[in-house]
Amino acid sequence: QVQLVESGGGLVQAGGSLRLSCVASGRAFSSYTMAWFRQAPGKERDFVAGIVWGGGLTYYGDSVKGRFAISRDNVKNMVYLEMNSLKPEDTAVYYCGARYAGGNSVSSRDYAYWGQGTQVTVSS
Repeated sequence: QVQLVESGGGLVQAGGSLRLSCVASGRAFSSYTMAWFRQAPGKERDFVAGIVWGGGLTYYGDSVKGRFAISRDNVKNMVYLEMNSLKPEDTAVYYCGARYAGGNSVSSRDYAYWGQGTQVTVSS
């Protein structure tokens, strides 16, 4: 089992940058595929980026490719989301999810563990 805590959200102007962090507690962090999802009011939780356990292959949603970058530090039990060229449509609560020993998935139902979320607001 793993517990997740996100941080780093906030208010930023369009075109700006933010770095989200997610710290995991529990054992075998390197065995978890990690992902960031986001959820805007009245909408479903959508896949943003994922990084696979072990080799660290990365995947991105179409709307963030080229602007966001996911990374992980298996020593510190951390996963990060670097967000650049932010747009108002990036406004949402961002969640960190963990999936044990599975490949990347864009479905939130495949992730058993979630953090509480961190709000990102991009003003125009």
